Amino acid sequence: MESLDRIALILLIIGGLNWGLIGFFQYDLVAALFGGQTALLSRIIYSLVGIAGLYSIMLLFRERNVGIEEKQE
Repeated sequence: MESLDRIALILLIIGGLNWGLIGFFQYDLVAALFGGQTALLSRIIYSLVGIAGLYSIMLLFRERNVGIEEKQE
């Protein structure tokens, strides 16, 4: 599960940086790299970022018990 969390985090960072570029400079890096906002590859990347955002919602509510077992020993 940890690898899926990392993939989601990477996609969210890519999406956040892209939104920052759009907000500050009106420059969509994903669209520029992959042929425009309506290009298939751009839409796939936008979709993956959106799915990563939905997946990351559950991270807010998931409890982490990392290290508790180590302290008890």
